[in-house]
Amino acid sequence: MTTAAATSSTGAGSRTIVRDFTASIVVFLVAMPLCMGIAIASGAPPEKGLITGIIGGIVVGALAGSPLQVSGPAAGLAVIVFELIRDHGLSALGPVLIMAGAIQILAGVLRLGGWFRAISPAVVHGMLAGIGVLIVAGQFHVLFDAKPLANGVENLVAAPGRVLGLGAGGAGVQQAALVGVFSILAMLGWEKFRPKALRLVPGALIAVLAGTFLAAGLSLSVTRVEVPASIVAAVVPPSGDALSMFFNPTIITLAIAIAFIASAETLLSAAAVDRMHDGVRTKYDKELRAQGIGNMLCGFAGALPMTGVIVRSSANVQAGAATRLSAILHGVWILGLVALAPWLLRQIPMAALAAILVVTGFRLISLKHVRHLLHQYGPMPAAIWAGTLIMVVATDLLTGVIVGLVLSLVELIPHIRRAKLKIEQSTDEETSSLALNGTATFVSLPKLSAALESTPARGAVRINLERLAHIDHTCAEMLNDWLQRNRDAGVKVELTGANEKLRRLVPA
Repeated sequence: MTTAAATSSTGAGSRTIVRDFTASIVVFLVAMPLCMGIAIASGAPPEKGLITGIIGGIVVGALAGSPLQVSGPAAGLAVIVFELIRDHGLSALGPVLIMAGAIQILAGVLRLGGWFRAISPAVVHGMLAGIGVLIVAGQFHVLFDAKPLANGVENLVAAPGRVLGLGAGGAGVQQAALVGVFSILAMLGWEKFRPKALRLVPGALIAVLAGTFLAAGLSLSVTRVEVPASIVAAVVPPSGDALSMFFNPTIITLAIAIAFIASAETLLSAAAVDRMHDGVRTKYDKELRAQGIGNMLCGFAGALPMTGVIVRSSANVQAGAATRLSAILHGVWILGLVALAPWLLRQIPMAALAAILVVTGFRLISLKHVRHLLHQYGPMPAAIWAGTLIMVVATDLLTGVIVGLVLSLVELIPHIRRAKLKIEQSTDEETSSLALNGTATFVSLPKLSAALESTPARGAVRINLERLAHIDHTCAEMLNDWLQRNRDAGVKVELTGANEKLRRLVPA
């Protein structure tokens, strides 16, 4: 765990400013290739991802409820945005994001942030795994300087043919494949063998540099990134014709889906970032409002949607960021590079960016997490994970998430008669006590989370589970995270009265 400053103010001391400045450079280097690569995976020009990165850094970074979280275009939204652009055109992004942002702001004002945390981790990780499969399958074709096909199943079916047809594909295809494979090997090799002194240099940057120097050094005939000479020219507000889309039921449904997925991914990322440091905790409703403002601005600029993103946030914390200043500065550096040296970005081969996304997508497919669900909580959470993944790949993102949520309700049925959870709290000078009575399921997670977070972080905490009949994997995951975080912080936490089944789910 990293020690962070106890303040979120940008007016921190000089030592804090130096830490934030250094961290901002690291995050900038991580973010640049990802912003462009995710835009391309979404079927949009790369500058759209860069504009989102700038807004995510400068605007959302200044307003965020999670000071050390970094916001920008996310791989988790690439699939739904790709389908949106494919079916309705790039101009539909503006109305959809303006509505999605407004929904997020309203959710923050109504204090619904805690409810997004109640989504089953099996659904979220199944969704991310499905997105990972789709990104790998789609970007695999870009490694050969080809475009992805219409859907994930077609991309998967056509992948073997792309390899078998390499010999007959011509010099350009073979050279693009060479750049792609070389970039993947450079990224993985750097991450495995990089010197300790250079541990903050991101593998994605090495992949881009390796692919670019290889293509330039051998004068390879491969497709390169196209960005406009002026970033201002890439800002395209919604036209008058787009106003009619605000009343289109399909567009409204997409806006709700993007608001839901972006909010869930943001708040789960924020919870993960909180576990990496001991500084200021996330204010979930404030974070929702900031993300909503960011997405509305992206809509008015015609850019991609944004979320809080875990890879860039993790790099931010590990690089020593202390306040929100590091996230703000990384947006400034992106703006500076795009405005002053767009010619530099045009040297990057598309295959090198595809290589980064293939690796990124593969890492979203976390078999380690499903093994954890199966071992710790039994077959049902693993089935929810698998069902969500399969439906995301076979149908679309929204259908897959809905199927996952319905399967989560099935898990609730055996306990429906005792679905309520009562929490009794008491505090004296040395000990805080909580007694749980009833059933702890995802329905009661916001209530349980609020009770735990209101417990003073000092002295001892005693949690009585004697009258707790059942706890599902969503609440158990949250409770285990809270236990680990508080014990790491030196709080003495004692669990009492748990039966054998509860002790297996929530080890004392």
